[in-house]
Formats: sequence, C-alpha cells, structure tokens
Amino acid sequence: MAKKIAIIEDEPELSSLIEYNLARQGFSTLILAGSKGAMAELETYKPDLVILDIMLPDGDGFDLCRSIRRHTALGRVPIIFLTARSDEVDRVLGLEIGGDDYVTKPFSPRELIARVKAHLRRGESETEPEVAATVKRGPFTLDRAAHRVFLHEGELPLTSTEFRLLEFFLTHPGRAYSREQLLGEVWGEQHFVTPRTVDVHIRRLRERIEEQPDTPRFLTTVRGFGYRFEAPQA
Repeated sequence: MAKKIAIIEDEPELSSLIEYNLARQGFSTLILAGSKGAMAELETYKPDLVILDIMLPDGDGFDLCRSIRRHTALGRVPIIFLTARSDEVDRVLGLEIGGDDYVTKPFSPRELIARVKAHLRRGESETEPEVAATVKRGPFTLDRAAHRVFLHEGELPLTSTEFRLLEFFLTHPGRAYSREQLLGEVWGEQHFVTPRTVDVHIRRLRERIEEQPDTPRFLTTVRGFGYRFEAPQA
C-alpha cells in the first residue's frame, strides 16, 4: 500500500511540484491550502507523514503542529516543516514544538523526497517483527511493537524522533555519546541534521522524562563532549 503524505502548503505551484515528485516515487498525497479544517482532513486521511508550511494564509504552521502533536492518533506522525524562514530561532522553535525536520525554501525536490523517505524508513524499522520487544530500564518501559513508552505507570507523549532517541539511550545506558555519535546512531543517513538539532531534542526529551529538566537525573550532560543516560533504579 502506498504511503500517504499530507502537503499543507498555500502556494499552488509549489504544492503541485511536491505532489508530482512524490507521485513519481509511488506516494499517495493530500494537498491542503491552509490550516482551517486541516485537523479534520488529517484525521480522515491518516497520513504517514506531513509536509507543513509555517506561513499559512489562515493560521500559523507552528500552531497546527502543536494540534497534531496533541492528537491521539496523529501525535507521532513525522512532520517536516517547509518554509522560507531560515533564521535559527525559527528552526529551533519548529523542532522544540515537535517538528522532526525543517526544509527552507528554495529547496531541491530531490532532497525533500530523500528526507521523506528517510523518516518513513525509520518508522518502518520501528515496527518490524524482529525488533518487536520490550525494553525495561528502571522506571522506564519501552514497547517497540506498540511504539509506546511508560515512565512508572504513565505513558510518555513522545514524537517519533523522541521515541528513537530515548530507545537508544535506554539500550545504551552509562556510556557518554557525542552529538556526532548520536546523529549517526539515531538520525543515521539524515546528514542534513545538525548537532544543534540534537541539543533541541535532548531538551525536549528532558522535559518529558525529568522532574527537573534543568537538573536532570537520567539524561545528563557530559561537559565538553555530549550526553550520557544514567542507568536508573526502579
């Protein structure tokens, strides 16, 4: 079955270009020109990935991203921001509110398709039968098959990228990893991701799992090097 991509972009020529290139690669697409009514359309369409423009005529793409992340069924769908705003503050904000990737205009359709495929491949690898196991580490329980993580008895509302990052740390406790090593292990072939991206996702993950994110108990900073996950006790 063809993977379904939702394109939320108000420029008809650009959305048609993206649709054309996705269709050539065998993807099914849904084009939405704005944020009004978008959540209802997404609920019905059930996309495997969303390409989301930030500057929409009837709203803010960041706000729509927040709505997607709060939605039970759509909350873990990968989101690639597509925007002309290239300032680092916008890029960081996009990642902080739950975006998985950030592509600035003008862009290469070939590069965008490569990023789409990379995110979808990661989603598929997380549900393959051979890795359908439960990982338990102290108060954490990670269910790869169900793509769910619990801290004590409460489920953590993680994005796809946060899930992969926590999964890596839970299965590699006690060892320090540099940002570059984490890029290779968690993001893999996505060479367009920068070390700054790692810092943003680490901060978001701390907000999910730490009682005091500024003084983390589990996900600690190794000064001048990177990060280490301290093996917790139940």
